[in-house]
Amino acid sequence: MALPPKVYQFLVSVFASVGSILYGYDLGVIAEAIASDNFNNQFHPTKAEQGAVVSVFTGGAFFGAMFSGVAGDYLGRRSTILLGSIIFILGGALQTGAQSLDYLYAGRCIAGLGVGFLVMIIPLYQAELAHPDIRGMVTALQQFMLGIGSLVASWCAYGTYTNFSADNSAQWRVPLGIQIVPAVVLAALIMFFPESPRWLIDHGQAEKGLRTLARLHAHGNESDPWVQAEYNQIQDAISFEHEHEAKSYFELFKSKSSFRRLILVTAIQASVQMTGVSAIQYYSPTIFAQIGIPTGDTLKYQGINSIIALIAQALCIAFIDKLGRRWTMIGGNLGNMVTFIIATALLASFPPGETKNLGAEWGFIIVTWVYNFCFSCTNGPLSWIVPAEVFDTRTRAKGVSIGVMVSFAFNTLIGQVTPIAMESVGWRYYILFVVCNFTNALFFWAFQPETKKRPLEEMNYLFTNAPLFVPTMNMKDYEQHDLENRLEEAERKASISSHVEESDGRYQETATKIS
Repeated sequence: MALPPKVYQFLVSVFASVGSILYGYDLGVIAEAIASDNFNNQFHPTKAEQGAVVSVFTGGAFFGAMFSGVAGDYLGRRSTILLGSIIFILGGALQTGAQSLDYLYAGRCIAGLGVGFLVMIIPLYQAELAHPDIRGMVTALQQFMLGIGSLVASWCAYGTYTNFSADNSAQWRVPLGIQIVPAVVLAALIMFFPESPRWLIDHGQAEKGLRTLARLHAHGNESDPWVQAEYNQIQDAISFEHEHEAKSYFELFKSKSSFRRLILVTAIQASVQMTGVSAIQYYSPTIFAQIGIPTGDTLKYQGINSIIALIAQALCIAFIDKLGRRWTMIGGNLGNMVTFIIATALLASFPPGETKNLGAEWGFIIVTWVYNFCFSCTNGPLSWIVPAEVFDTRTRAKGVSIGVMVSFAFNTLIGQVTPIAMESVGWRYYILFVVCNFTNALFFWAFQPETKKRPLEEMNYLFTNAPLFVPTMNMKDYEQHDLENRLEEAERKASISSHVEESDGRYQETATKIS
């Protein structure tokens, strides 16, 4: 029995999200790797070198995201995923065999380059495959699989730390080497999955695009009313884009509608990093050590943290298409702000390394868990969902590319600055994230329109006609209903055709009897 279309779309997207596991795994593994006894005994990294181990990866990812916009448009979505996987495999191998910090830097930079390709193109690919009703669920898989990667990394690092001695480099080499496995699987199988129908239609392969739409939405039935309605809408939208828009980065800055979307997307990506997530992910083991928590316990608590994040991400997948994007983003930032206020108060009252207080230790651990839950069910997934759905076909890859570049630029900045800032100003550094979470919430309340369940081809209408200051608008006034109207028309034509065929059949039967 054939799978229901939405289930098929979801499963295709699950496989594509294997690429997100790579990023999540790195986020989870690198903090544990640089905290391991053998790593520190072998390389003796300074605070700046610890920051460089983290930030050189995100620096490479910045350039990967930069190149992926062009690659996604010219090579296609699947081929870009393949390219990113191959680059990551090379970088992962170099990291695993590193004999010096310079060797490790090179491997992490190359792996970051591959991740930059993958995290840009995967949510875009998912959004272009999915039905509008499940698009949020599907693109939220990016953060969920990132959480899977982080979970696996945390427990792998914990296992190698507890089972290998401090004089065995397997403490950190094994966790770094495991990340190669999902990259090999993704590279080997991605070309067996469907290409984006929008990319095919945009590149003169309309018939193949129609077949792909039918495969995704109607078990291969090209006459299905939904398939015909969406195919016609995509064709009309792309024809308009070809006539009125240049397929270049310049178009994102020239068109007011495109520029508005670009500002929103870059603000989302920058704001996500300024929630404090990178500071928590990369350096919480160091902070735990400073407040007196043993390394083994720290790694165990990080593993629990990853499970909490996964539960939160699963909740987002289940409810994001019901709750919407705008208020989820606002609420997430306000929740993050509260957790950072508490964390700042704890660090100020019980300075790490100066006092020993069991209640403060557990308070900081629990606040970290609560923050991670809040971030993982709101801002984290939405940083992939919204950018992938707001641009039109001609500018989508390049717009998402710029957004991801901004994300990695801020990620690199936080990764490099955090260990130095924590050493220099201590708990006062966390005040930055309290302020940023509040201003994030204020910005999205003012300027982010709701986009849930809106077809991709109707985003242009929303961002062209809706007022810039969102609280004054009625969203129903800016619902185009173009796809619904096309679907009704396609169903009407299908019904007429069916009646005509039925009448012809009765006529033929009558004629046969008479003769």
